[in-house]
Amino acid sequence: MTDEFRGNGGAADGSALSVDVLADLHAGALSESQAAELWPRVNADPEARAVIEALEAAQADLGSLQDEPVEPMPAHVAARIDAAIADEQRTREQQAAGTNVVSLDRARSRRKKQGLAAGFVAVAAAVVAAVAIAVPNLGGGDETPGVAQPAPSEQSGDSDAGAPSNGSGPLALTKDDGDLTSAIGSIQTMRDYGPLETKSRLDACVQAAGADPSKEPVGVRPVTIDGREAVLALYPTGKLAQFRMVAVSPDCTSAPVLDRVVGAGG
Repeated sequence: MTDEFRGNGGAADGSALSVDVLADLHAGALSESQAAELWPRVNADPEARAVIEALEAAQADLGSLQDEPVEPMPAHVAARIDAAIADEQRTREQQAAGTNVVSLDRARSRRKKQGLAAGFVAVAAAVVAAVAIAVPNLGGGDETPGVAQPAPSEQSGDSDAGAPSNGSGPLALTKDDGDLTSAIGSIQTMRDYGPLETKSRLDACVQAAGADPSKEPVGVRPVTIDGREAVLALYPTGKLAQFRMVAVSPDCTSAPVLDRVVGAGG
């Protein structure tokens, strides 16, 4: 607030009431005896009364905001939040183990024991930081009305050029829901078609597997699922922190290696 004084407060000595005092009076922050003393002075002073009326109008405007419709969170913001959650979960698991490196088997075992719910509760604070980073970059095409898709790190056009690779090799996964959910951050925004080499071949394979090739994946990466080689495409579902994983074999058989919705509500 401010220390600005308004009017003479109706006092015999001409002393004025500050805006701070008027705000406290309006908010009910003063004692009953103080309020009983000040209200007659306010009612007798047009300028002080104008301040009270302005505070009442502002309070009414703020109260009306609760009836305003809430826009859905853009999908690419939700995706970045989910990636931050997955990264934070891995970091906390490493810290709990007292080392900077946690074996894949050990991480899987711990996820199975603790469950996805405990992991998400443990990293709730990461959501605030992820929103602060992601919101300034809002924008992109819609997957569903009012929900924007995340922008991948590589151009997502149907290119027949060789797919980029980070040299890390296939990501080893199992069909355990916890294992699949924790891998979202390692797949999201990647464009590594592995043995399929091009997006056009990936589209043909996912179509043969029963998925819609017209939908743009937010990440593609070679994986092994329970030891079986595959290329996994990650698709947004339009729901916060929820994705569809479609994994196809390099020989592009009709049956998918994996087709599952994972994440929140998956």
